Amino acid sequence: MPDDVATRISRRGVLGGTAATAVTGAVTGAVTGAAPAQAAPAPAAPTPVMPVRFKVNGERRELTLDPRTTLLDALREHLHLTGSKKGCDHGQCGACTVMVDGVRINSCLSLAVMHDGDEITTIEGLGTPDRLHPMQAAFVAHDGYQCGYCTPGQICSAVAVLDEIKRGVPSHVQADLTAKPRATADEMRERMSGNICRCGAYSNIADAMRDVAGADA
Repeated sequence: MPDDVATRISRRGVLGGTAATAVTGAVTGAVTGAAPAQAAPAPAAPTPVMPVRFKVNGERRELTLDPRTTLLDALREHLHLTGSKKGCDHGQCGACTVMVDGVRINSCLSLAVMHDGDEITTIEGLGTPDRLHPMQAAFVAHDGYQCGYCTPGQICSAVAVLDEIKRGVPSHVQADLTAKPRATADEMRERMSGNICRCGAYSNIADAMRDVAGADA
Protein backbone atom coordinates (compact mmCIF):
# COMPACT_ATOMS: atom_id res chain seq x y z
CA MET A 1 0.00 0.00 0.00
CA PRO A 2 1.45 3.39 -0.94
CA ASP A 3 2.39 5.69 1.92
CA ASP A 4 -0.21 8.34 1.00
CA VAL A 5 -3.01 5.74 1.09
CA ALA A 6 -1.87 4.45 4.50
CA THR A 7 -1.82 8.00 5.79
CA ARG A 8 -5.44 8.59 4.60
CA ILE A 9 -6.63 5.36 6.18
CA SER A 10 -5.02 6.13 9.53
CA ARG A 11 -6.59 9.59 9.61
CA ARG A 12 -10.01 8.17 8.80
CA GLY A 13 -9.58 5.59 11.51
CA VAL A 14 -8.66 8.16 14.11
CA LEU A 15 -11.61 10.43 13.23
CA GLY A 16 -14.03 7.52 13.10
CA GLY A 17 -12.83 6.14 16.40
CA THR A 18 -13.20 9.53 18.09
CA ALA A 19 -16.78 9.96 16.81
CA ALA A 20 -17.73 6.45 17.89
CA THR A 21 -16.35 7.03 21.35
CA ALA A 22 -18.33 10.29 21.70
CA VAL A 23 -21.58 8.67 20.53
CA THR A 24 -21.11 5.68 22.82
CA GLY A 25 -20.49 7.94 25.81
CA ALA A 26 -23.61 10.02 25.11
CA VAL A 27 -25.81 6.94 24.73
CA THR A 28 -24.42 5.36 27.88
CA GLY A 29 -25.06 8.56 29.85
CA ALA A 30 -28.64 8.80 28.58
CA VAL A 31 -29.34 5.18 29.49
CA THR A 32 -27.81 5.29 32.95
CA GLY A 33 -29.06 8.79 33.77
CA ALA A 34 -25.57 9.89 34.62
CA ALA A 35 -24.99 13.64 34.68
CA PRO A 36 -21.82 15.65 34.84
CA ALA A 37 -20.60 16.07 38.37
CA GLN A 38 -21.61 19.43 39.88
CA ALA A 39 -20.70 21.12 43.09
CA ALA A 40 -23.36 20.72 45.77
CA PRO A 41 -25.28 23.99 46.44
CA ALA A 42 -24.48 25.77 49.65
CA PRO A 43 -27.14 25.23 52.34
CA ALA A 44 -29.59 28.11 52.67
CA ALA A 45 -29.07 30.35 55.64
CA PRO A 46 -31.82 29.99 58.26
CA THR A 47 -34.45 32.73 58.22
CA PRO A 48 -33.91 35.02 61.20
CA VAL A 49 -36.83 35.45 63.59
CA MET A 50 -37.57 37.91 66.36
CA PRO A 51 -39.91 37.82 69.36
CA VAL A 52 -42.72 40.38 69.38
CA ARG A 53 -44.93 41.15 72.34
CA PHE A 54 -47.92 43.45 72.16
CA LYS A 55 -51.43 43.84 73.46
CA VAL A 56 -54.09 43.18 70.82
CA ASN A 57 -57.70 44.06 71.65
CA GLY A 58 -56.83 44.04 75.34
CA GLU A 59 -55.10 40.65 75.28
CA ARG A 60 -51.34 40.20 75.60
CA ARG A 61 -49.95 38.26 72.66
CA GLU A 62 -46.46 36.93 71.95
CA LEU A 63 -45.23 35.90 68.51
CA THR A 64 -41.97 34.84 66.95
CA LEU A 65 -41.83 36.35 63.49
CA ASP A 66 -39.68 36.88 60.46
CA PRO A 67 -38.71 40.56 60.94
CA ARG A 68 -40.09 41.31 57.48
CA THR A 69 -43.64 40.37 58.55
CA THR A 70 -46.04 43.30 58.33
CA LEU A 71 -48.38 44.09 61.18
CA LEU A 72 -51.30 43.24 58.89
CA ASP A 73 -49.93 39.75 58.15
CA ALA A 74 -49.15 39.20 61.82
CA LEU A 75 -52.77 40.01 62.69
CA ARG A 76 -54.36 38.03 59.87
CA GLU A 77 -52.04 35.06 59.40
CA HIS A 78 -50.65 34.54 62.90
CA LEU A 79 -53.41 35.80 65.21
CA HIS A 80 -56.27 34.97 62.79
CA LEU A 81 -57.86 38.41 63.21
CA THR A 82 -59.11 38.62 59.65
CA GLY A 83 -61.35 41.64 60.08
CA SER A 84 -58.53 43.91 58.92
CA LYS A 85 -58.43 43.46 55.16
CA LYS A 86 -55.57 43.34 52.69
CA GLY A 87 -56.74 45.52 49.83
CA CYS A 88 -53.97 47.17 47.85
CA ASP A 89 -51.08 46.17 50.16
CA HIS A 90 -49.50 49.53 49.28
CA GLY A 91 -51.08 51.84 51.86
CA GLN A 92 -53.42 53.43 49.30
CA CYS A 93 -56.88 52.06 50.16
CA GLY A 94 -57.12 52.05 53.97
CA ALA A 95 -58.81 48.63 54.20
CA CYS A 96 -56.10 47.51 56.64
CA THR A 97 -56.51 50.45 59.05
CA VAL A 98 -56.04 49.59 62.72
CA MET A 99 -55.31 51.72 65.77
CA VAL A 100 -51.95 51.57 67.52
CA ASP A 101 -51.94 53.31 70.91
CA GLY A 102 -55.09 55.10 69.73
CA VAL A 103 -53.60 56.37 66.46
CA ARG A 104 -54.78 54.94 63.15
CA ILE A 105 -52.21 53.46 60.79
CA ASN A 106 -52.10 51.41 57.60
CA SER A 107 -51.02 48.07 59.01
CA CYS A 108 -49.82 46.83 55.61
CA LEU A 109 -47.04 49.45 55.66
CA SER A 110 -45.82 48.79 59.19
CA LEU A 111 -43.62 45.93 60.36
CA ALA A 112 -44.90 43.94 63.31
CA VAL A 113 -41.54 44.14 65.12
CA MET A 114 -41.88 47.94 65.18
CA HIS A 115 -44.82 47.61 67.55
CA ASP A 116 -43.27 45.60 70.34
CA GLY A 117 -45.00 46.75 73.55
CA ASP A 118 -47.74 48.68 71.73
CA GLU A 119 -51.48 48.39 72.20
CA ILE A 120 -53.30 47.51 69.00
CA THR A 121 -57.03 47.71 68.35
CA THR A 122 -58.62 46.02 65.36
CA ILE A 123 -62.25 45.96 64.29
CA GLU A 124 -62.70 42.83 66.43
CA GLY A 125 -61.73 44.85 69.50
CA LEU A 126 -64.23 47.68 68.99
CA GLY A 127 -67.44 45.78 69.58
CA THR A 128 -69.27 42.49 69.33
CA PRO A 129 -72.43 41.51 67.40
CA ASP A 130 -74.50 41.77 70.58
CA ARG A 131 -72.77 44.91 71.83
CA LEU A 132 -71.79 47.13 68.93
CA HIS A 133 -69.48 50.12 69.20
CA PRO A 134 -71.47 53.35 68.58
CA MET A 135 -69.67 53.79 65.24
CA GLN A 136 -70.55 50.26 64.17
CA ALA A 137 -74.18 50.85 65.11
CA ALA A 138 -74.19 54.15 63.19
CA PHE A 139 -72.76 52.46 60.07
CA VAL A 140 -75.63 49.95 60.25
CA ALA A 141 -78.25 52.65 60.81
CA HIS A 142 -77.00 54.84 57.92
CA ASP A 143 -76.09 52.07 55.45
CA GLY A 144 -72.46 53.07 55.63
CA TYR A 145 -71.34 49.98 53.72
CA GLN A 146 -72.31 47.90 50.72
CA CYS A 147 -69.93 45.02 49.92
CA GLY A 148 -68.36 45.50 53.37
CA TYR A 149 -64.76 44.82 52.36
CA CYS A 150 -63.50 48.28 53.31
CA THR A 151 -65.84 48.63 56.29
CA PRO A 152 -63.49 47.42 59.08
CA GLY A 153 -60.86 49.94 58.00
CA GLN A 154 -63.49 52.66 57.53
CA ILE A 155 -64.87 52.15 61.04
CA CYS A 156 -61.45 52.02 62.71
CA SER A 157 -60.46 55.17 60.85
CA ALA A 158 -63.74 56.91 61.69
CA VAL A 159 -63.33 56.20 65.40
CA ALA A 160 -59.76 57.52 65.32
CA VAL A 161 -60.78 60.60 63.31
CA LEU A 162 -63.29 61.74 65.93
CA ASP A 163 -60.64 61.20 68.58
CA GLU A 164 -58.15 63.28 66.53
CA ILE A 165 -60.66 66.11 66.33
CA LYS A 166 -61.37 65.87 70.05
CA ARG A 167 -57.64 66.07 70.80
CA GLY A 168 -57.24 69.11 68.56
CA VAL A 169 -55.10 67.50 65.86
CA PRO A 170 -55.23 69.90 62.85
CA SER A 171 -56.01 68.95 59.25
CA HIS A 172 -55.42 70.40 55.78
CA VAL A 173 -58.88 71.98 55.54
CA GLN A 174 -58.48 74.20 58.59
CA ALA A 175 -58.01 77.87 57.81
CA ASP A 176 -56.46 78.39 61.25
CA LEU A 177 -54.25 75.50 62.31
CA THR A 178 -54.08 76.87 65.85
CA ALA A 179 -57.87 76.76 66.29
CA LYS A 180 -59.62 73.74 67.76
CA PRO A 181 -61.05 71.64 64.89
CA ARG A 182 -64.73 70.74 64.75
CA ALA A 183 -66.37 67.65 63.32
CA THR A 184 -67.80 69.35 60.25
CA ALA A 185 -68.58 67.52 57.02
CA ASP A 186 -65.53 68.97 55.27
CA GLU A 187 -63.30 68.16 58.22
CA MET A 188 -64.38 64.53 58.37
CA ARG A 189 -64.27 64.04 54.61
CA GLU A 190 -60.71 65.36 54.50
CA ARG A 191 -59.56 63.14 57.33
CA MET A 192 -61.25 60.06 55.87
CA SER A 193 -59.86 60.61 52.36
CA GLY A 194 -57.29 57.83 52.79
CA ASN A 195 -60.04 55.21 53.16
CA ILE A 196 -61.37 54.19 49.76
CA CYS A 197 -64.88 52.77 49.28
CA ARG A 198 -65.16 51.30 45.80
CA CYS A 199 -68.93 50.94 46.29
CA GLY A 200 -69.22 54.70 46.84
CA ALA A 201 -70.91 54.78 50.25
CA TYR A 202 -69.10 57.98 51.23
CA SER A 203 -72.14 60.14 51.99
CA ASN A 204 -73.59 57.45 54.27
CA ILE A 205 -70.26 57.06 56.05
CA ALA A 206 -70.17 60.81 56.64
CA ASP A 207 -73.75 60.66 58.01
CA ALA A 208 -72.76 57.87 60.40
CA MET A 209 -69.79 59.87 61.64
CA ARG A 210 -71.88 63.00 62.16
CA ASP A 211 -74.39 60.92 64.09
CA VAL A 212 -71.66 59.70 66.48
CA ALA A 213 -70.01 63.13 66.68
CA GLY A 214 -73.34 64.59 67.80
CA ALA A 215 -73.47 68.29 68.65
CA ASP A 216 -69.94 68.94 67.34
CA ALA A 217 -70.93 68.03 63.78
